[in-house]
Amino acid sequence: SLLDETRSPCGSCGCRLEVVRGVAARARESETRPAATAFAGAWPERSAGVAVGCPAVEERARRDFPSDAAELASCCSPAHTMGDQMKDGQMLAAPFRDAFGAKKDEDGEEDEAEASPFFGIEKGAVLQESRVFHEQQLDARHCAQVITKLLYLINQGEHFTKTEATEVFFAVTKLFQSKDINLRRMVYLIIKELSPSADEVIIVTSSLMKDMNGKIDLYRANAIRVLCKILGGDASGGAMLAQIERYLKQAIVDKSSIVASSALTSGLHLLRDCGDIVKRWSNEIQEAVNSRNPLVQFHALALLHQIRQHDRLAISKMVTSLTRGAVRSPLAQCLLVRYTAQVIADSCAPQGNEERPFYDFLEGCLRHKAEMVIFEAARAITDMPDVTSRELNPAITVLQLFLSSSKPVLRFAAVRTLNKVAMSHPLAVTNCNMDMENLISDQNRSIATLAITTLLKTGSEASVDRLLKQISNFMSDIADEFKIVVVEAIRSLCLKFPQKYRTLMNFLSNILREEGGFEYKKAIVESILILIREIPDAKESGLSHLCEFIEDCEFTYLSTQILHLLGKEGPTAVDPSKYIRYIYNRVILENATVRASAVSALAKFGQEVPDLRPRIIVLLRRCLHDNDDEVRDRATLYLNVLDETKENDHVADSETVFGHVRYPLANLENSLKEYNAGTHDQPFDISTVSMVRPELPLAEKKKSKKETLTAVAAPKVDPEYEKMLAEIPEFAELGKLFKSSPQVELTETETEYMVRCVKHVFPEHMVFQFNCTNTIVEQQLTNVSVLMDFSELEGLYEEASIELPVVPYNSAGQTYVCVAREAIVLGKVPCTLRFTVREIDPATGEAEEEGFEDEYQLEDLDITPNDFFQMTGVGNFRNSWEAIDAELERVDDYGLGQRDGLQEAVEAVIAILGLQPCEGTEAVPPNARSHTCLLAGVFVGFTQVLVKLSV
Repeated sequence: SLLDETRSPCGSCGCRLEVVRGVAARARESETRPAATAFAGAWPERSAGVAVGCPAVEERARRDFPSDAAELASCCSPAHTMGDQMKDGQMLAAPFRDAFGAKKDEDGEEDEAEASPFFGIEKGAVLQESRVFHEQQLDARHCAQVITKLLYLINQGEHFTKTEATEVFFAVTKLFQSKDINLRRMVYLIIKELSPSADEVIIVTSSLMKDMNGKIDLYRANAIRVLCKILGGDASGGAMLAQIERYLKQAIVDKSSIVASSALTSGLHLLRDCGDIVKRWSNEIQEAVNSRNPLVQFHALALLHQIRQHDRLAISKMVTSLTRGAVRSPLAQCLLVRYTAQVIADSCAPQGNEERPFYDFLEGCLRHKAEMVIFEAARAITDMPDVTSRELNPAITVLQLFLSSSKPVLRFAAVRTLNKVAMSHPLAVTNCNMDMENLISDQNRSIATLAITTLLKTGSEASVDRLLKQISNFMSDIADEFKIVVVEAIRSLCLKFPQKYRTLMNFLSNILREEGGFEYKKAIVESILILIREIPDAKESGLSHLCEFIEDCEFTYLSTQILHLLGKEGPTAVDPSKYIRYIYNRVILENATVRASAVSALAKFGQEVPDLRPRIIVLLRRCLHDNDDEVRDRATLYLNVLDETKENDHVADSETVFGHVRYPLANLENSLKEYNAGTHDQPFDISTVSMVRPELPLAEKKKSKKETLTAVAAPKVDPEYEKMLAEIPEFAELGKLFKSSPQVELTETETEYMVRCVKHVFPEHMVFQFNCTNTIVEQQLTNVSVLMDFSELEGLYEEASIELPVVPYNSAGQTYVCVAREAIVLGKVPCTLRFTVREIDPATGEAEEEGFEDEYQLEDLDITPNDFFQMTGVGNFRNSWEAIDAELERVDDYGLGQRDGLQEAVEAVIAILGLQPCEGTEAVPPNARSHTCLLAGVFVGFTQVLVKLSV
C-alpha cells in the first residue's frame, strides 16, 4: 500500500524514489525507523530490483532522518549505488526536494502538498533546451537538469523519432569533456536509455572504455554498466563484448564493491542475449560468492544461479555447499533460502518419518538475526509441497511473533502469509487467531482486511457472531476492493457452516443496503445467489433480501439478474404471491431493460403457478401500452401463451417460450434457416429437429477439456438429456439421472453410417443412447437398433431396447439400450448396428416397400471409471479427508505406461477417473520429480470420494 507504481526517475540516477518516499511516510506515521530489512522481508521479490539509495535520497534522509541515514542507505540496491565514495551528498538534491519530499514553510511545518518540477513540460521545448550541450562553456547543473527532463519524458512513454534520438545522442557525447561528476553520471544514464544503434555505439565506445580502465571507481562502475547495456543487444555488440571480456572478469573480482557489483549485475542482463560469454565467467563468479561484501555476494549468488538454473544437479550441489555457513549477506541468504525451497520442491516426497532434505537449514534460518531471512524461511516452509503440521509449527510460531511487531511491514508480511496458509491448513493457524483479532483495528487497512479474511477462514462456528460484530464496524472504513475480499470470505464461511446462514445472510443484506460501487454490490448479490443455490433453507430469506434491494437498485445488470432469479425460484417458494408486488414495481418505475426482465419474470409465475395466472394476465395486459417495443412484444407473446395454457391446461409450445427447449439450440437454428431458405406449404414442424448434439470443433474440444480440469464443481447432468429420457416411458421409473457422458465415436467419420454413443448412468441402470446418421443417398434405413454383447461382462443384463423407426438420408435419430447394473462393471462391449435397408427410387424419390436386413459392425464401447464419477470440489480437502472413516480408505498401485512427464501422467489419471482436482494440485511444478494431486468427486449413488494421487 506504500508503493507508488509510477516510475518517476531520480534527478541523479533515475532510480525509483517513490519507494523511499513510501518508507519515509510510513516511518513518520508509525514513528519507527525506516527499516530496510523489514521492507525486503515484506516484498522480497522486489528487494533485489528496487533502488532506494542514491545521493539525492541520501541527502533527503540526512536532512529529515539524521539518525537513520546510515540505515536508509543500507537498503540501497547495488544496481544504482555507485556513489558511496562521494562525500558531498548534494548531487542535484536541491532541485528535486520539492518533488520528492514535503516542503517546509518558514515556521518549519511540513506542507502536505507536493509539486512536481516536471509538470507541463513538452518534448519540443526540452529538445530546444538540449542545445546547451553544444555550448563551449558548459553549465553542468543546467545540462544535468535538461538530461533529467529527457529521462522523465522517456520514462513516461514519450516517443522520440530516429532523428531526434540521434541528435540528442550526439549532443550528449560532447558532455564527456566535462569533469563534473554529477553530470557524468547523468550522461551514463541518458546513453543507456537512448539505446544507440550499432552505427552510433562506436562514437562513445572509446570514451567508455577509457573510463572503464581509469582509476575512479565511480566512472569504472558506470562505464561497465553502460557498455554492457549498449553492446549486448546485437551480434556486432557481442563481438565487441568478447574483446572486453578480460576487463569484465577482472572487474568481478575487483577490490571495489561497486565495480564488482556493476560487473555482476551487467552479467545478469547479458545472460539472455550473450549467455555463452557470461558462462565463461564461472570461476570469477564463484570467487565473488565468497566475497566479504554483502552486496557483491548477493549479486554473485544470483548470477551463479541464473547460469546453472537448467542443471538441477548443479543447483543441488551449490545449495549443499552454501548451506554449510558460507553466506554472510542477509540478501544472499534470502536467495539461498529460495533456491533451497526450489530443491526441496523438486525432490521426492519423504516417506514415513523420513526428514526432508535441507529442512534443518530452513528451520535454522528461523533463528537468523535478520528479519527478512526469518520471514523468507517461514514462507519457504509454508510453501513446501505436502507440508505436515509438525513442519509448519516452527514457521507459524515465528509468523505469530511478527503479528505483534511494531513495524507495519512485518505485520503485513506475516498476516498475508498466514492468510495463504489458512486456505490449506486452517487448523495450523488457529493458534494465531487472538493476535489477528487485535489487527482488525490496525491503522493499515490492508493488514486489517487480511486479518479479517484469515479469521473467517480459520474461525469456529462459535466465533462467527463475534467476528461479524467486529467486521460491521470495520467495513465502513475500507475501500470497495477490500470489501469484496471480505464478502468472498463470508460466503466461504457460510458454505462451511450452513447452520449460520441466517446470521450471515442478514449481514450480507445489511451491507447490500449501504453505499458502494458496482463491483462491490455485484459481489454481494452473487454471494447471496450462491448461498440460495447451495443452502436450500436460505432460499426464502435470500429472495426476500434481494426483493428489498431491487426496490432501490441503481445498477441495471444487478436488477435483471435478480429478476431472472425471482422468475426461476419464486414460483416454487412457499408463498409465491408475495414476490409479485416487487416484480411489478419494476415495470412501473425502472428503465426499459429492467421492465422487459420484469415482464418475463411475471410470465413465469403465471405459467408455473395456475392460481396466480389470472392476476398475472391482468398485469401483463397493462404492459401492452408500454413505451418500449421490447416490453410490448414480450407482454404480447406471454399473454398469448398463458391464454392458451389456461384453456388447454398444457401447451407444448409454452415450454419452449419459457426456456425449456428440448432440442439442441444449434440444431433448431439450422432447421429454421433451412426452412426459411426454401418454399413450403406446411408450417414449420419442430418435431423434425434432430435431437443429436452437434459435435464441437477440435479447438472447442480442447478448450472444453481444459475448463473441465479447472472447474470448481462442473455439473455432469445435462437438463436436456434428463428431460428427454424422462419422457420415454421405458425409462421413466429408472430414478434420478446421475451422469451423461460425452459422445463416443463408434464409427469412422467418413463411413456410410455414423454412430455415436452417449452413456447415461442411473443409480441401478445404464442407458446407452446411440445417435445414428445415414450418409447414403440411395438408401433409407428402418427398424434401426444396436445389439450389445454383455456375455463377457457379468453384472450387466439388458432390460429394454428401443428401435429407431426410420433414418432418411443425411438425417439422424436415436436408438436406446437399457441394462440393469448389479455391480460396477468395467470393460469393452462389442456392438453391432442392425437395420433394414430400403432402396430409394431415383424417379420418384420414394423408398421401396420391401427391403433387406443388414448389419454393420461398430467399434467396441468402453465402460470406464469416468462413467461412474461426478466432478465436485471440496472447500477444505484435508478436513474432508480426515472426516471420512479410516476403514473406508483403500491404497493401491497402478501402472500408467510410458508418459512424457508428470503433467501428462496427472492429466491421464484425471481423465480416467473423472474427478475434480483440488487446491490447484493438477498443475505439476516445473522440474518436479514427484507430485501429489488431490482429487474429489461423487460416486454413483451420490457418495463422496476423495483421492490422493502420488506419481
